[in-house]
Amino acid sequence: MRYARVLFTLPLPEPFDYAIPDHMDVAVGSVVRAPLGAQERTGIVWGLGEEPEGGRELKELYMAYPTPPFSEAFCKFIDWSAKYTCTNPGAILRMVLRAPQALYPSKTDTVVLPNPNADMPKRLTAARERVMEFVSENPPMTQAELGREVGVSTSVVKGLVEMGALATDVRPVDPPYPVPDPDQAGFELTDEQSEAADHICRKVRERSFNVSLIDGVTGSGKTEVYFEAISAAIKTSPDAQVLILLPEIALTQAIMKRFEARFGARPVEWHSGLSDAERRRAWREVSHGRARIVVGARSALFLPFPNLTLAIVDEEHDGSYKQEDGVIYHARNLCVARARFENFAVVLASATPALETLHNARVGRYDYLRLAARPGVSRLPDVSLIDMRVEAPDRGDWLSPALVRNMADVLEAGEQSLLFLNRRGYAPLVICKACGEKLKSPGTQSWLTEHRYTGRLVCHLTGYSMRRPDACPKCGARDALMGVGPGIERVAEEVRRKLPQARLELLSSDTIQSGEDLRALITRMENGAIDVLIGTQMIAKGHNFPGLTLVGVVDADASLKGGDLRAGERTFQLLSQVAGRAGRAEKPGRALLQTYDPEAPLMQALAATDRDSFLACEEEMREVMGMPPFGRLAALILSVPGEEDMSSQLAREIGMAAPNADGVEVWGPAPAPISVLRGRWRWRFLVRSEMNVDLSAYMSAWKASVKLPSQARLNIDIDPYSFL
Repeated sequence: MRYARVLFTLPLPEPFDYAIPDHMDVAVGSVVRAPLGAQERTGIVWGLGEEPEGGRELKELYMAYPTPPFSEAFCKFIDWSAKYTCTNPGAILRMVLRAPQALYPSKTDTVVLPNPNADMPKRLTAARERVMEFVSENPPMTQAELGREVGVSTSVVKGLVEMGALATDVRPVDPPYPVPDPDQAGFELTDEQSEAADHICRKVRERSFNVSLIDGVTGSGKTEVYFEAISAAIKTSPDAQVLILLPEIALTQAIMKRFEARFGARPVEWHSGLSDAERRRAWREVSHGRARIVVGARSALFLPFPNLTLAIVDEEHDGSYKQEDGVIYHARNLCVARARFENFAVVLASATPALETLHNARVGRYDYLRLAARPGVSRLPDVSLIDMRVEAPDRGDWLSPALVRNMADVLEAGEQSLLFLNRRGYAPLVICKACGEKLKSPGTQSWLTEHRYTGRLVCHLTGYSMRRPDACPKCGARDALMGVGPGIERVAEEVRRKLPQARLELLSSDTIQSGEDLRALITRMENGAIDVLIGTQMIAKGHNFPGLTLVGVVDADASLKGGDLRAGERTFQLLSQVAGRAGRAEKPGRALLQTYDPEAPLMQALAATDRDSFLACEEEMREVMGMPPFGRLAALILSVPGEEDMSSQLAREIGMAAPNADGVEVWGPAPAPISVLRGRWRWRFLVRSEMNVDLSAYMSAWKASVKLPSQARLNIDIDPYSFL
């Protein structure tokens, strides 16, 4: 009796065995339906056998879905990812099978189209004439859709079909995507760009595992270089596929026009902003190998590509590639791992690469490609520091006189300014002047952010929202609540007061509700319809505004606060990216950074655009401390409802259960910086190990040795990026 080992999309420790009916043809990687308890579940055939152990009787598989089996290499990647992230493979598989309806072929519709062989009827009513004219000028659609568009009854359309004036055709509801043309001409590359492109194209054509880092200053043409690699990849075979990962949906929208101009077709999108129908179509076309180029956020890494030939991780340094909930993983790291299993080339691209990535390039694990200059007449912006102790803003304001003067000059010259502040809303903290109460989200040690445009207080961690009260919830004092610190709404209020003639807009996840909103705003900025754009990190990268000549950073010191290992590196990356938005066309650009500590080495390095010396100091510090890339980190996070004392005792017991191992240090437990979240007390452990230690195995063994109360949760974060 043939049997299959089936892995389900559930947090189960191992696959289950099922008999394969004689009429059913399955292989390793086939997507199947099988009974599990009282329910039917979808899973993947994880292995095959001829006779179950002990000759036991097995339940039969219900069905095999008509979708191509996952490759053996992809299944191995799923299994490895589960071990690496200290989770179970079913949780990884759940991220893969994100579109259940895509497992079936597309439904079909009967559409109406012109009949070139038919003679035009001699007598046509006015309604029929409108239908015939509309059909000749528009794409095919169903009879009902055509009737609605023209404003006639369906019977009018049906009559034209019956007399042969119109033809019909059966077409899929989810049609295939347009095929990209790799032979369309791109931009003429500089010698530096051509050398980098030739190297990557050579690696792509070898069809083997390779990682290349493109380290290029902002505006140096990294995208044009990897466009050449994409062209080479889809030329290697008729079914070759390419994946481009971007850290944010905002960048997905910004880059689509460039793809369409270069390849004659928009790539397939994959991100959280898709509708169910768009997700279904994309997943199906990817799994069948018909989606040739896919652009997506981090979850696109888990699409079932049958013939992935090249993957590109743009802005590879960006922290958005780290998923912090559910399965905790870093998409850049797992992308490199997937390339090892499936033997394809990876390109990592950034103007400010992560220290770990640069280290891997310098020691020879990755190929290192440098783009040191912007092509054409554009050049890097001049960066200057504004000492806020000297150029102090007016009382209650946040913009220094020097920054305001420069913005006024730019406005008078008909050019554009960009102000960057990575804080949404009006004020990040609301406090009562009478009793000192800081308003927080219920059951959470997280401050509420004031959003004055909507009149609400919002917790950006939990999503909790409330109307701004007239009186303090604690002491009852009326008109005593005060916003502390600036958000982008408060900065916008100041700009309107000081530059009333400026056309101003805001860009953040609060102000942009859809991809269409974002595209419209970017178009207005590109066309010069905006004088001052104020935004959060959504504006920091990927956008090219020809009229933008001044970038102002409102609070350059903000992200240096706290005990984050990567705070300095992240701040340098973010501010370099923001500054790089200026002067990307013919006009030179400037960046002004407001700081209270201009003598700090990081600020001096930014002003001198001396990235390498800053990173050398950062790398030396990491090496002394044995931190990444010279050691490895993992975090263990405990969350428990109830009293603080009970959670504290449980955290100490978990700490006592930590295995002894050479080359491993365990720090903690310590209360998390946000110690209460959604009514749960949170404790953290930080684990550091030598590079030769299998840290994932150590963390899994530690977790397995602990018996938790039913409501307690213990999460493992390998290579943590957040320490909250």
